[in-house]
Parts: sequence; structure tokens; C-alpha cells
Amino acid sequence: MAAPRRPTQTAPYRCTECGWTTHKWVGRCGECQQWGTVVEAAEQTGILRSVTPVAPGAARTARPITHIDTSDVPRRTSGVGEFDRVLGGGIVPGAAILLSGEPGVGKSTLLLEVAAQSARAGRRVLYASAEESTAQVRLRAERTGALHDELYLASETDLATILGHVDEVTPELLIVDSVQTVSSALSEGMAGHPSQVREVAATLIRVAKERAIPTIIVGHVTKDGSIAGPRILEHLVDVVCQFEGDRQTSLRFVRALKNRFGPTDEVGCFDMTGAGIAEVPDPSALFLGHGTTEPGTCVSIALEGRRALPVEVQALVIESKSPNPRRIVSGVDAARVATVLAVLEKRVGVKTSDKDVYVSTVGGVRFVEPAADLAIALAVAGAVTNLTIPRHIAAVGELSLAGEIRPVTQSAQRRTEAARLGYRDLIDDRSGRLLGALNDVRARTKGRPGDDVPEF
Repeated sequence: MAAPRRPTQTAPYRCTECGWTTHKWVGRCGECQQWGTVVEAAEQTGILRSVTPVAPGAARTARPITHIDTSDVPRRTSGVGEFDRVLGGGIVPGAAILLSGEPGVGKSTLLLEVAAQSARAGRRVLYASAEESTAQVRLRAERTGALHDELYLASETDLATILGHVDEVTPELLIVDSVQTVSSALSEGMAGHPSQVREVAATLIRVAKERAIPTIIVGHVTKDGSIAGPRILEHLVDVVCQFEGDRQTSLRFVRALKNRFGPTDEVGCFDMTGAGIAEVPDPSALFLGHGTTEPGTCVSIALEGRRALPVEVQALVIESKSPNPRRIVSGVDAARVATVLAVLEKRVGVKTSDKDVYVSTVGGVRFVEPAADLAIALAVAGAVTNLTIPRHIAAVGELSLAGEIRPVTQSAQRRTEAARLGYRDLIDDRSGRLLGALNDVRARTKGRPGDDVPEF
């Protein structure tokens, strides 16, 4: 006779994000790895067993997509051209934009400039700062010249109070800095808790959609660079922008990681100065040296999104007495440099195994794509053989271990940008192999007075 089956016990705890269950409370879900989402199963999780159908109103009835009118949602400029470039041409009414970046990179400075430019265009702006007082924001606005009567400031950390300011001011642009420091009384936990971030973001996005108010939300990042809070935050918003920059340089980049209204391969360039943030519509001169041409320099064409930028790669090679010569790089990938040095020595005969090699880019830009291989190789070969590459030559190409030059992405755009900037000769995969590229450079350098061109 079979033993009677025990009644199945229901797990007392459930994750509100994915439904994962457990018999004891844990701070982190074992399935979706979200923090603070495990609650008692008896609590409301937002999941309904059945939903009664509700007939939609006349204004919400489903229509063919070809009958949808978009004339009432025109894009409007933010007043900052580089920011508009990243957004796809401007700000769409009712759009929810998430801007993230490391502390001190300049997020608040950029958004204060966007707010001031929108106010100068006659649009009322509400800047709700939950991290700074209104006096602190005013001081920064005085320094950057962002004062205007149509720019309203509020220092609030309570979501309900921010919505009250929205009712009173009736802005045409809302900026909340930041979502991790705003809390709602309708959700448990401190500000920055996943449930709080989810509640605050959902409410702000709902208000933006209902009132057609474009809303820009600032988001913090974690140690690994990802946006802090639940992943659902990035799913809720329409646009996710990443503000990047090196604290050692003044150059800043804004990239679109997600954009429902435009492309995600555009990049905006800015220069952080003492007087605020300035647009850099043509950053070509930032990444090029300004002195005389010396052996060990080569210009390449990098792609930042869909923008082609000339980048100067510099190499310095000196004799070393150490059994382990040093390889110091800045702005380029150390692993790719090591590979290029090995290919140079094996396939071309340019020996660097007994020398210290230093490779760097000009202006602090990071050039880590495979298209930098050929420029690095030519710069190192020039430094070893004392070959000066003329200013009118640029190099773009990926090197294989066999010494072949492979084509790179969007080579036509790189070639067009090189011609526009005055580079008459572009060394690329048409040279076939690295040895052929070096000989092409040598052929184009011959005939210049005072040049001692080495043979390869």
C-alpha cells in the first residue's frame, strides 16, 4: 500500500520581479538577481489571477497604424546641438530620457545648460534637484551663465511634492536630478531602494505621457558602470544616454544606448571648462598633435558612433637593458599593441623584443577598435627605423597574425572624412599586407628633401 502523499507546502516568499519562490527570506532574488524584491507570498505582488475586460473609450480605440497622426508630436530642439544629435534631432513631447554617468562627470552641468537654453527659447522649465539646494544650483548657474526667469528651481526629495511643483509651474520640460534620491510615500524602503526607484520612475513617466511633458531623469551608476537600480528602469524610459569622460581630460561624450525615436550610434562631444560645458561640433583638432612631424607618429580615422574622427597615434621606442622590456600604452588596447609588435617582428623584421615601447594617443581619446592596428604598426615601425610619416598620410586597417590588412567597418565614411580633413593618401587594406603598407608609405615619402627613407 502506497504511503499517503504529503500536501505540497507553498513557499512563503516570492520575488515580485520574476515570481521566483523560496522558503526563507533573502535580500537578493536567486533567479533574476535583483535586490529587495523578495516579499512574503501573502503580500500584494501586483499579479492578478484574473482581469475583467474593460471596453476602451472612443479616444483609445485601436486603429490602423496608417491612420495614426503624428503631426501633434513634433521634435523641438533642446538648444544644445550635440545633445539633439544624440536624441535623434531633438526632444519629443512626452519622452522620458534617462541620463547616467559617473559622479563628477558633468551630468548636472549639462542638464542645467539644456534647461537654460530651453528657457531662452521661451519654454518654461522645472529643474527639481534632490541632491543640491536651490542656492547651490543658483551658484553653478551664475558661473555657467544659465540664469533665466523661465527656469524654475526646486529642491525636493519627495515625489508627491515634485508633482505638486509640476501642477503649479506647468513646465514644458521637467528635469529630475536624480531618481535614486527621490522617494515616494506609496512605496516602502529608503530612497534608492529598487522598489522606490521603480515607483518614482513609473510615476514620472506616467505624468510625462499624460501631460506631454518631456522629462529628463538623472540616474546614478554602480562600480562597474551600469545604471543603479532595477533593470526595469531602462525598459520604462524611451531614451537611455550615457555621459562618459576621463577626469584627467576635459573631453566628454554623450552616447545613446537606447532610443525609441532615433538611432543609437550617434555621439555628442563636449568640452568641460571652468565656465561650464561647451559643444565641440568638430573635435578633429583635439586628437591631433600641433608640432612638427616626428618619426613615430601616424594618424588614423576612428569612429565614435557615426562620427569619424582623426586620431594621432604616437610611439616611442628606446633600447632596453632589462630582460623584460616595458610596454606602456595609453588610450589604446595593450593586448592589441602586443599583437602588433609580434606581427611587426615576425612578418616585417622590425625588432622590438629588446626595446621599451611606449604607445599613446593625443588628447586622451580611447582608440581601442581594430582599425587602430595599422596606425600603431606604422607608428612603431617609424620610431624604430626613424621614418617620418608625412602629415597628408592616414592609416586605417586591422592586422591579422599572418600580416594581412583586413578591411574595417564603414571604410567609405572613414575615407571621406580623411579626404575632407586634407589627408590625400589613405593607407588601408588595399595595400594587402603590412609589408606592402610600409612600402607604400616609403614610396610616398621618397622625394622629400632631407628624408632618409629606410628599406623594408
